[in-house]
Amino acid sequence: MNDAEISQIIADVLDGGTEQFEKIMKVYQKPIFLYCYHMLGNYAEAEDNAQEVFLKTFRSLRKYTQYEMDFGAWLYKIAYHQCIDIIRKRKLVKYLPFFYRDEKDNNDVDMHIEANYFDESVHQAMAKLSAEERNLLILRCVEDKSYQEIGLILGKNSASLRKKYERTSAKFRKYYAQVKGVGMYEYGQGTGFEKTV
Repeated sequence: MNDAEISQIIADVLDGGTEQFEKIMKVYQKPIFLYCYHMLGNYAEAEDNAQEVFLKTFRSLRKYTQYEMDFGAWLYKIAYHQCIDIIRKRKLVKYLPFFYRDEKDNNDVDMHIEANYFDESVHQAMAKLSAEERNLLILRCVEDKSYQEIGLILGKNSASLRKKYERTSAKFRKYYAQVKGVGMYEYGQGTGFEKTV
């Protein structure tokens, strides 16, 4: 769905054609649900909060300005704030793992998400990172967002995010190695989290 189509749908919804909002939901429902699932680590919570994201989006459509940011980035920004609110309330965070160093051959695992999402070692390593650090890794690694898009979602400078990402991915590898009880040399010292499609 391109910008012109989204603009037309938004105009139609604001003119009373509320059923047109379903077209936006069809395009973004699965990605937003998966984002919430990665952030919250719970299927039922992800479903509830994805619905809440669309409800908030619907209510806020008049505030959306396409000149300020892409609609998708705006939607992810709403989802980000929704998930952070939930995380703050429960103070117990579960995040889904994303690709990390392969233990056998020490190569980067690009675009690799383990079949068993609830890998305890990954949860323990992720739990040592701040919510902002986890979110950065999820947006970059799982959601495949560019630094510019992440900057819009988080309200941060994209150049500083790239540096923060490198530091955060190194921290994750260090914590993951500690949890697994192996030395860093087994996972390498490079950043290793850059995604190559």
